[in-house]
Amino acid sequence: MLSAILFDLDGTLVNTDPLHYKTWEEALIKLGINIDRSFYNKHISGRTNEEIVKDILSHLPLEEGLKVADNKEARFRSLATELKPTPGLQSLLDWVGSNQLKKAVVTNAPRANAEFMLKALDLEKVFPTVILGEDAPRSKPDPAPYQLALTHLQIENHEAIVFEDSPSGLLSSTRAGIYSIGIASGHDREHLLKVGADRVIDDFTDANLWEWLKTKV
Repeated sequence: MLSAILFDLDGTLVNTDPLHYKTWEEALIKLGINIDRSFYNKHISGRTNEEIVKDILSHLPLEEGLKVADNKEARFRSLATELKPTPGLQSLLDWVGSNQLKKAVVTNAPRANAEFMLKALDLEKVFPTVILGEDAPRSKPDPAPYQLALTHLQIENHEAIVFEDSPSGLLSSTRAGIYSIGIASGHDREHLLKVGADRVIDDFTDANLWEWLKTKV
């Protein structure tokens, strides 16, 4: 029986991918690194900043690379002044509430970004449980963040559904044994299915999603 819905944040609750791409592109071009969307999807999307820095800025001391990432995130927050939730999100949250399901956010986003986005979307009080990658022994794509969420909510993996937009996030949730639905906000549907998504939707208005959800409660 369904007991909880777990949500990633970036690209799932809100489509921040274009802005993250823009601000990473700006930060990296100053270092002589030109990126395209394929590079972003492979080396940046869904990963923690420490992982990103160790991968693409390995020529810099870690502290210096992390400073680049911190400045990039500050730039992201300065530009993200009009965040809009993914279409259909409020209807889904209303459905979660009416069926008395538990819910949590599970994200690799830095703490400052997570707090900023939830406040901007007026979702701070909606999600009392927020699991950051830094809270777990290992971040996504390891299953640890989702396993920690299950522990916090006191449920088993078969009692939950996850919504995720990135390959890293889907690897994390599926490795935790949770039914996972991909959101095709930044990655193509075929790739999300390939890395383990049980189904893929464009957003929360998907009619087939709603028909399926009705069978779970």
